[in-house]
Amino acid sequence: MPSVCFYFQVHQPLRVRKYRIFDVGQNSSYFNDESGTSLDNKAIIEKVARKCYLPANAVLLQNIKDNPDFKASFSISGVALEQFEKFAPEVIDSFKALVDTGNIELLSETYYHSLASIYSEEEFVNQVILHRKKLRDLFGVTPSIFRNTELIYSNNIAKMAEQMGYKGILAEGADHVLGWRSPTFVYKPTGTENIKLLLKHYRLSDDVAFRFSQKSWEGWPLTAPKFADWVSSHNGNADTINLFMDYETFGEHQWEDTGIFEFLRHLPNEILKNPDNNFITPSEAVDLYDAKSELDVPDYVSWADTERDLSAWISNDLQKEALETIYALGQEIVHIDDPILLEDWRKLQTSDHFYYMCTKWWNDGDVHKYFSPYESPYEAFIAYMNVMHDMRLRLEEAKKKQEHGVSLHRVKPLRFSEV
Repeated sequence: MPSVCFYFQVHQPLRVRKYRIFDVGQNSSYFNDESGTSLDNKAIIEKVARKCYLPANAVLLQNIKDNPDFKASFSISGVALEQFEKFAPEVIDSFKALVDTGNIELLSETYYHSLASIYSEEEFVNQVILHRKKLRDLFGVTPSIFRNTELIYSNNIAKMAEQMGYKGILAEGADHVLGWRSPTFVYKPTGTENIKLLLKHYRLSDDVAFRFSQKSWEGWPLTAPKFADWVSSHNGNADTINLFMDYETFGEHQWEDTGIFEFLRHLPNEILKNPDNNFITPSEAVDLYDAKSELDVPDYVSWADTERDLSAWISNDLQKEALETIYALGQEIVHIDDPILLEDWRKLQTSDHFYYMCTKWWNDGDVHKYFSPYESPYEAFIAYMNVMHDMRLRLEEAKKKQEHGVSLHRVKPLRFSEV
């Protein structure tokens, strides 16, 4: 009996405006573009709320009312939640309505959708704590399942998640990781005791997320009955079919006129027509199913690009220099009692900033270009490094104030037990 496990990523970065060298030392507002263009964070939130979040949430809420057995899960980054609160509070209300049904599970992640799990274990834990606190404050829930930024995963990340008390973690079901195994079973991460691993069924997930409106694809047009048949074909050789994708698939990446909302509206009914099928949340999956076997993932894997590795963010000299700079600054910033500087530093860790600097070609390059608000990776790099210059000046000024005993707002240490 395949249990269908839906997971949706909800994330919107704070895009860095075209920060010029002349702004350095003069203007430390890095994210306040109000041009109405692809760098205007407020305009983007309002647009995606209108095209995706509000109509998609309305469909899911009606699906739950029509089918009480329908379930799904979300991870919503802290930077997205902050922007919803500021620019589109109705989106927060619509997610609260979903969570209140009891059929929607919220997952933990890094607050700033960062690469901290790769560069700083201490910062990684701090951001997970901040995210847990945000979910508790907004939705009154404490997640038991962790999913890292862009499904970045390794044995070590599973160990860290287990140490933080999570009972499950999500990852990409990449072929080079699975080998002969199937993503339709639960696994035990190597080197852990109790945490379980759920793997994305990337073929079925990407049929919806990337190929839904692709008329050259042999599976087009994709209808709810057809997709339900593909799910049911796993009967007898699957415990759970994990359909993981960006929530912006619905209405933003796949526009309404493609029929994507009708597909989402009818899919639960079609899947449940087979009495052997059901829907479960990630926490239910790890409770219900035993680990099929141990899965060893010593190297990082993600759900990005063809390689399913870290190359979307760390494949060229631009990205490497930017990442080295931001995390080197952090080694000093975390010891300075300046919460505003600390918050800006964390906002600048968001993985999207480095994604925009990617210089890949062909299909992956087209995807990066589609998501980037900049004219080129070099424009993204220049704006970001100008900001780094300004951050260095602010850090030096904060250090001088601290040396002279000027009282700044002290940052309270984060403790996981408190959330």
